[in-house]
Amino acid sequence: MLVNADLHIHSCFSMATSKDMLIENIAPKSLEKGLKLVGTGDAFHPKWLDIIRQSTEYKGDGIYSRGDCDFVLTTEVEGKHKVHHVIIIPDLDIAHELSAKLVSSNKFIDGRPKTPLGGAELLELVREYDCMIGPAHSFTPWTGMYKYYDSIYDCYDKRPDFVELGLSADTDMADCIKELSDFVFLSNSDAHSPWPHRLGREFNQIEMDDVSFSSLKKAFKHKTVKANYGMLPNLGKYHMTACTKCYKLVDPIIAKENKMICSCGGRIKKGVDYRISEIADFSQPKHPSHRPPYVHLMPLGELISMVYDKGVTTKTVQGIWQKMVDNFGPEIDVLIKTPLDEIEKIDSDVSLAIQGFREKTLNITPGGGGKYGEISFSEDFNKTEKKESVTTLDSFF
Repeated sequence: MLVNADLHIHSCFSMATSKDMLIENIAPKSLEKGLKLVGTGDAFHPKWLDIIRQSTEYKGDGIYSRGDCDFVLTTEVEGKHKVHHVIIIPDLDIAHELSAKLVSSNKFIDGRPKTPLGGAELLELVREYDCMIGPAHSFTPWTGMYKYYDSIYDCYDKRPDFVELGLSADTDMADCIKELSDFVFLSNSDAHSPWPHRLGREFNQIEMDDVSFSSLKKAFKHKTVKANYGMLPNLGKYHMTACTKCYKLVDPIIAKENKMICSCGGRIKKGVDYRISEIADFSQPKHPSHRPPYVHLMPLGELISMVYDKGVTTKTVQGIWQKMVDNFGPEIDVLIKTPLDEIEKIDSDVSLAIQGFREKTLNITPGGGGKYGEISFSEDFNKTEKKESVTTLDSFF
């Protein structure tokens, strides 16, 4: 069976997350996005584990369900050198035991615990409990594994179970690195709120025997991820080298010559695009035979926001989004499968926006330095006599 899975999100207990990140809200919104399996996030936080136990029904083999939405226990941990790791856990009892064993000063405060343990130590610890582990948003300049290490084996010593790409990278970029050719790639949302333009903005389509922890582990081992879905990487907020204060894009060579200090006095952060070029073995991607397609997405809410020149969380935008989903099914179907003439019957301008997304005619200003990229319509859209607008993706995180 094919399962759409977003395996990295956060709960209301992580810093800078919505208080609405509760199972009762995540489950229905996940289904509307077209997801079947969702990582719980924050599974080393005792209070969140209690909420999971109270809010779900245990189906066995690591799966906790709320209605038709299934959850598997996951957490993100910040380890040595501020490198972030995603861990997938077999059940609540193991999550409690590992949480108790993890050396961390903030695990009762923040859903994303910090520990002095390095990647190799974390791998050894969680593998004792049959967990899976891999680097979170591997290339991002603040907390990605490749931010500090030039090789994944320098971090983990042994081979981890997967590599999460992050919002600022995709398969074409990662497959320029030879050592990653044997790894399963994951594209996950890292969502901090249940808004539909955040939750499920990236996900994976996985061939599984059934929805279970064992089947997920088998899928990674046998590389049966059939597709990765995710944002265009240049919309990611760390895609290009840029200033973290004024967000001006800066040539990486010039940035290094100026000791990574911008003319405005702000700090320049190396972009994912340039970081990958530094460690790449190939100038063009070399995809292994097991590598599935990477399908680029733009959240439907952002497209509607552009059409109406209103915030993505406004009643207008959310109302139209809900109408689209109610009429045509999950958001992924609206974006990719639903005939444009059917969408046009509900909203002709939104139909044009989706057409622009499908035909890749939307304008994109790349993101960097902590600011998401900007998307705007091409000149053709102005023929509808709508006001031209630009919307940023800064509200994503």
